[in-house]
Amino acid sequence: MSMALNIMKNLPVPSESLGFALNRRCTWSWSLGLSSSKLNISKHRVKRSNYSTSSFTSRSNSSSATEKENHRENCSLVNRNFLTLKDFTNDEVKTLLWTAFDLKKRIKDHHELYQPLKGKNLAMIFEKRSTRTRMSTESGFASLGGHPIFLSSQDIHLGVNENLSDSARVISRFSDIILARVYSNKTLQTLAKDGSKPVVNGLCDVYHPLQILADFQTLHEHYGQLKGLNIAWVGDGNNNVTHSFLMGCPKMGMNLRVASPKGYEVDKLVALDADALCKENNTTIHYTNDPREAVEGCDVIVTDTWVSMGAEEEKAKRLADFHGYQVTQALCSLAKPDYTFLHCLPRKSEEVSDEVFYSRHSLVWDEAENRKWTVMSVLHHLLMDYNPVSPMPKF
Repeated sequence: MSMALNIMKNLPVPSESLGFALNRRCTWSWSLGLSSSKLNISKHRVKRSNYSTSSFTSRSNSSSATEKENHRENCSLVNRNFLTLKDFTNDEVKTLLWTAFDLKKRIKDHHELYQPLKGKNLAMIFEKRSTRTRMSTESGFASLGGHPIFLSSQDIHLGVNENLSDSARVISRFSDIILARVYSNKTLQTLAKDGSKPVVNGLCDVYHPLQILADFQTLHEHYGQLKGLNIAWVGDGNNNVTHSFLMGCPKMGMNLRVASPKGYEVDKLVALDADALCKENNTTIHYTNDPREAVEGCDVIVTDTWVSMGAEEEKAKRLADFHGYQVTQALCSLAKPDYTFLHCLPRKSEEVSDEVFYSRHSLVWDEAENRKWTVMSVLHHLLMDYNPVSPMPKF
C-alpha cells in the first residue's frame, strides 16, 4: 500500500476514487488495482470510503471505455457560463445529468466525503428571494468543500451605487464563480460579459436552466430514461421554466406540448430556437390553448406559478385569464394511467388541486431535492472536470 501511495505522489491525481480507468481530457489514463483495499485518494486527503474497489475495477473493462469514448465525457466545461441549455450540446447536458446522478450516489447514498472545491468561493447574487435555489446552492457548494457567499438586494445594489459592469468586475475579484438569480436576462449577460468568472443562471425572466436539469434528473430516476417521453405543459407559456423545457426537451429526445391561454404564449424567438432543435433531434413541439389537448395521452404533466415574482400587480387579471388551467384529477384522467406530475414550487392551490399535488403521481419532493445535485454538478464542471464513478445511464 505504501508503495502505491509513493507512486501516486508523482502522478497528476484526480479527485475521483481509484480502482478504475480514468481519462483526463482524452490525453492520459491509468488504473491502479487495489482489490483488497478501500482506499480513496484525492487532491486533499487519503480516506477510507464506503465503496469497495471491486465495484470500481469493473469500470475499466472495454465496454466502459467504449461508453466513455462514445459519450465524450471528457469534453471540458471549465470556465463556461451556464445561462441557458441552448448553449450546451446534447452530450454536455447528459454529462451534467450523469454527474448529478453520480454525486447523489456517492454523497447521499454512500456518505462519502468528497470536497474537491476547498478554497473556492461562490458569489450568490439574489435579487429575487428563493427557498430551493438558495438552500440547494449553499448546501451543495459547501458539501463540495467550497464557501458560498450570499448577497441579497439588501447587501448589494446592482446598478444602483455603481454600474453593473463595475460590480461584475469587482465581484469577480473576490470569487471563483458567480450564481445570479435576477429579474432580467440582460443582467446575466452583463455579468458574464464584463466579469471574469463563470456565471450561472439561478433564474431570470427568460430562462431557468437549473430547474430543468433537476426535472430531467427526477424523471430519469422514475422512468429509467428520458427519450420518448411526452411532456405536457399547462400554464403560462411565456415563462422561464417553459422556455427552458423548450431548450432541453429536444436535446433529450422528449416531445413537448404547451397549453397556455391566449396572450400568454411562448416567446416567439424562443419558439424559433425550439423549432430548430426539434428538427435537429427529430422531436416534436405542439402549441395549443386547450389543456385537455395537451394532456391527452401524455406521460408527464407540468405546471408552474401563474403570477411570477414581480408581476403581483397583475394577479387578479391573471387568475381570470388562467381560468380552466388548474391541473385537476379530471384533467389528469386524460393522461396515461401512470402519469407523473411536476411543479417547481412554491405551489398555489389554483394551479394544481391537492388531490393531484399530494398524490402518488406527484414527484415534486424528489424534484425539489434534485435541485441540489444538479447545481452541484454545474458548479463542479464549471470549476474543474469530473469523471463519474458510476456507469453512464441510458438517456
